[in-house]
Amino acid sequence: MARDERSLPTAVRPPATLQDVAREAGVSLATASRSLNGSARRVKDEYRTRVLAAAELLNYAPNLQAQAVARGRTNAVGIIVADVTDPYFAQIAGGIIKATDAGGLVATMSVSSRDPEREVQLVGALRGQRPSGIVLVGSRVTDAAVTDRLEAQLRGFEAEGGHVVLVSQAGLPFDTIAFDNAEGAGSLAVRLATAGYRHPVVLAGPERLMTSRERAEGFTLGYTAAGHPYDSIEIVHAEFTRNGGYDAMGQVLEREERPDVVFAVNDVMAMGAMARLREAGLEPGRDVAIAGFDDIETLRDVSPGLTTVRLPLEQGGTTAVDLILHRTGVQSLVRLPAEVVVRASTPALIA
Repeated sequence: MARDERSLPTAVRPPATLQDVAREAGVSLATASRSLNGSARRVKDEYRTRVLAAAELLNYAPNLQAQAVARGRTNAVGIIVADVTDPYFAQIAGGIIKATDAGGLVATMSVSSRDPEREVQLVGALRGQRPSGIVLVGSRVTDAAVTDRLEAQLRGFEAEGGHVVLVSQAGLPFDTIAFDNAEGAGSLAVRLATAGYRHPVVLAGPERLMTSRERAEGFTLGYTAAGHPYDSIEIVHAEFTRNGGYDAMGQVLEREERPDVVFAVNDVMAMGAMARLREAGLEPGRDVAIAGFDDIETLRDVSPGLTTVRLPLEQGGTTAVDLILHRTGVQSLVRLPAEVVVRASTPALIA
């Protein structure tokens, strides 16, 4: 009986080592290491070129665990985001990855699925991998107990030589990139009030979520500053997602009095609300004005164009990596501005 050669096991070739690369390039082990892993000591261009060519020829990949043992840290940066399918987090993560690539670092990503307890667990798991830094992207919560556990894990990581950067609210004792949520929402409220809107409804995320709370409170304060009473603004809470916006808009439509403008505290909630309006036979921007927050890239395909508050999301990610690469030892708080962008979904009611 003829044998099927394809069924035979193939020999496993051991991975090339740094010593193999050095031998192939004709350089010392130290020179090969400096060429591939980075070093304060300069390597001649000729040697570096030979080492890189040898590494490519041998399909060499650095042993991150060995690096961690030798240096105490790997050249990895661990990213933790709440929801990788949300364009808000995707744009920030894109900025982080772009900056790590430029800085000679490797980015790894974990997803907490908007679960604060899971976030704490992920930080603990990353500590065991000994990355150079952890970037935590997402809103803090009002739960003091889970916040204390998260802070303890992050303090432990920094005590071991790592560097923590939050793209979130200020308040925890770590370098932080904070967006001007309250100020941006307040500016939007003033613009809408000036345009003639008198009966707003806010579609907010869960009350425990500080990002949602900052935006909802900033919006109501902005309307108050424009001469409208705080208690005239209804706030409907739902999940901080597209489906949450859809469900919250459904609750609003059950009321007898229809709002003239709806502010959703993020763009994906606004998109869900627009879908629910259309399902009820109402046209966003004509029958009910609507606005969001973030100015995610997905909005270029939304009609009518959604009025929103633009945040420099990618810049938030690149700035976080810059703090890791240029650690000063002094806690930094970088505030990034928000900008109101008026589009067709909120036409002016008065000239």
